[in-house]
Amino acid sequence: MSDKKKMKILVFGKTGCDKCKVLQSRLDDLLARDEWRAQFEKEYCDVETQEGIVAFCKAECVNPQRIPAFVVQRWNPGTKRYEALENPAPGQADPLCKQSRLYQFVGLQTDYSAAGRGVITKAMIESVLTGAREPVS
Repeated sequence: MSDKKKMKILVFGKTGCDKCKVLQSRLDDLLARDEWRAQFEKEYCDVETQEGIVAFCKAECVNPQRIPAFVVQRWNPGTKRYEALENPAPGQADPLCKQSRLYQFVGLQTDYSAAGRGVITKAMIESVLTGAREPVS
């Protein structure tokens, strides 16, 4: 594993999207803190590029109309690749993340309904990443 982090946040966005910039900024602020940087790295996938759309399609769980979004992955030493973390409680109500929480995997997507207002908050991000991260030894 050497320089690889235990976990990766795979972020999906597109050029010129203000909400994508906000999500990136919020993740960058969080990952600037040592307790998060020790376990997580971030990879941005622009869905308007070939590489980005391939990564998006492989994620298989984000609604293309709900970008920006992110999926949390964990390094698997057996397969030598990052793999999406399965949601331990798919469909369970989440009072903080509501309809933004992904069903199948651990992550968030933007809820553009009137209730969601198209915002992924810092609290939502931190809640999802807290549930995903491994205990610090």
